[in-house]
Amino acid sequence: MRRKDREVIRHADLLDMVARFKVCRLGLWDGREGYVVPLNFGYEERDGSLNLFFHCAREGRKLDILQTRPEVSFEMDGDHVLMEGDTPCRYSYAYGCVMGRGVVEFLREDEEKIHALSRIMLHQTGREAAFTPGMVCAVYVLRLRVESISGKLHACPEPPPAC
Repeated sequence: MRRKDREVIRHADLLDMVARFKVCRLGLWDGREGYVVPLNFGYEERDGSLNLFFHCAREGRKLDILQTRPEVSFEMDGDHVLMEGDTPCRYSYAYGCVMGRGVVEFLREDEEKIHALSRIMLHQTGREAAFTPGMVCAVYVLRLRVESISGKLHACPEPPPAC
């Protein structure tokens, strides 16, 4: 990483960023070209391993690629704030981002799928949700087992105290 001063090193800080961000972009490779797709997600860390969960339709390009090449890269970002400057070169942007790679698995068992769907709903809405068998059957549910993760943070400076 070029800007070591912005590197997020503590694992707890990376998880805090994952908790704030709502969209994860998967980078896929079909053998000829890259394909990047944004997805809402849920997550869980268990025994030091981070899993990201996604749901999707039962057909499409993403699934076609993942069935033959489950290795992916991912990126999520947030905390965007334009920081104005007195000249164009003094403008900047505050942000945080998390990047990594891992392997996607298709969840097959209803219990696993319900758990993953529940994690997605909890992350996206802050609430628990119940799923009928028809809901579980209507979608594919994916688990990304994260193998490596890194982060970068360009924090917005604190506003000056009020007089």
